[in-house]
Amino acid sequence: MRTPRLGSTPNPEAGKKLRAERVRVGLSTRAVQELSLGIAREKNNQDYYISHAWLTDAENGKFTPNIYKVCTLSLIYKCSWIDILAFFGINVLDIAREQRLVRLPHTHLLGSSLELPGQKIVVPVELRNDVDLARTNLLSRMFETYAQIPVELLQQLDPERCLCGYVGLEDYTLDPIIRPGSVVAIDARQNKVKMSSWRNAADRPIYFVELRDGYVCSWCELDGNQLILIPCPQSPVQVRQVRYPTDGDIVGRVIAVTMSLVSVDPDPPSQPFPRLRPGKDQGRKT
Repeated sequence: MRTPRLGSTPNPEAGKKLRAERVRVGLSTRAVQELSLGIAREKNNQDYYISHAWLTDAENGKFTPNIYKVCTLSLIYKCSWIDILAFFGINVLDIAREQRLVRLPHTHLLGSSLELPGQKIVVPVELRNDVDLARTNLLSRMFETYAQIPVELLQQLDPERCLCGYVGLEDYTLDPIIRPGSVVAIDARQNKVKMSSWRNAADRPIYFVELRDGYVCSWCELDGNQLILIPCPQSPVQVRQVRYPTDGDIVGRVIAVTMSLVSVDPDPPSQPFPRLRPGKDQGRKT
């Protein structure tokens, strides 16, 4: 299938905003050119250079700056590079939400969330007292006094920082306890298999395990230097074992999960996944 060639779309509105920033700091296009030349020399990279002709065309909406020119404009105009990107329709603060547009098939650790220098969140002092975390409720009602619920604010309600993991759409190891597509919180301090007894499956520790070729969310047992990965009894995945810790190591214990109560796949497979069985399988289910 031939990939369509997409040209640059003229953006006169973005150009007007660029021109307004230049006027705000009282610079001509040739002055910007001279200042950008100094930046390019300092960084020893010609990509930072902005010519008078290029800037004129950009302000007329003909060109879109690359990452180097965005940096140069931000330095010269004394404004945030985030604002310049927003002129061209790229809202950096929407990236976390828009990442859901891309659904990855394999289990993996989530990258760190966007942290902007100097970013502050104004939180009403009475917030913790107003929100009853002990009762089940809709978030929209718990926070109905406030126009928006920032993700950072919800994170601050939990003083313990942890890793986050994503359970791949093809990872049925603990389905239906933890369904494919779930997001889990991982306490990296609990990175040893706990062998004490538990009352039922709900109490059994769940671990996020790093394998040679990826990750898996699973119950675990240790038998000498063999790490046994145990699926849920209803899962189509078989018991696996890998050498510990060379072929499989514990990232941490899963302490929380966010998931849909309805399976992502309306017709989950009934047969085991051969590709999800690194190491030697055991002929038992636990």
